[in-house]
Amino acid sequence: MVIGVIIAIVLVVVFLGGIIMIYNRLVRQRNKVDNSWKQIDVQLKRRHDLIPNLVEVVKDYMSYEQEVLENVTKARSQAMQASGPAEAGKAENMLSGALKSLFAVAENYPDLKANQNVSQLQEELTSTENKIAFARQLYNDVVMYFNNKVQTFPSHIIAGAFGFQAREFFEVPEEEKEVVKVDLR
Repeated sequence: MVIGVIIAIVLVVVFLGGIIMIYNRLVRQRNKVDNSWKQIDVQLKRRHDLIPNLVEVVKDYMSYEQEVLENVTKARSQAMQASGPAEAGKAENMLSGALKSLFAVAENYPDLKANQNVSQLQEELTSTENKIAFARQLYNDVVMYFNNKVQTFPSHIIAGAFGFQAREFFEVPEEEKEVVKVDLR
């Protein structure tokens, strides 16, 4: 009788210990997902802070290209207001497109290309873009691991009981997945 009670207590302790371990692992992974999103946020803020400086420097040279400058400013504003990976992804990709247009138009202004401030800002933006790409990759890796934990047995039982839900990935829009055509003629 006493041995049966001891075995029952040991089984209950092991069972509760397993639940606690799974729960704690889910919490750590959720925190990693949140942290990795904040790392993207840090780089996006840096990018958003650099853009007004670039627009201001370029504005004097590109008096005829106001639409390009307005598109960059509008895209930056939308990107700053975006929330969540899906919305932020769309807004940031619009901003990337606007910046590409700005840099393409800037190629037509020799004085602008030679400007040290513009060159430095372009270099900082390029560096920031690389950091954003790395942070997005890390975020998606962490989300995948977390989602695996939330969706696989036995942790999905604990996840469901405590309200853990799968997170969305940072995805590239379909139009950016198309193959770039290069004509070297």
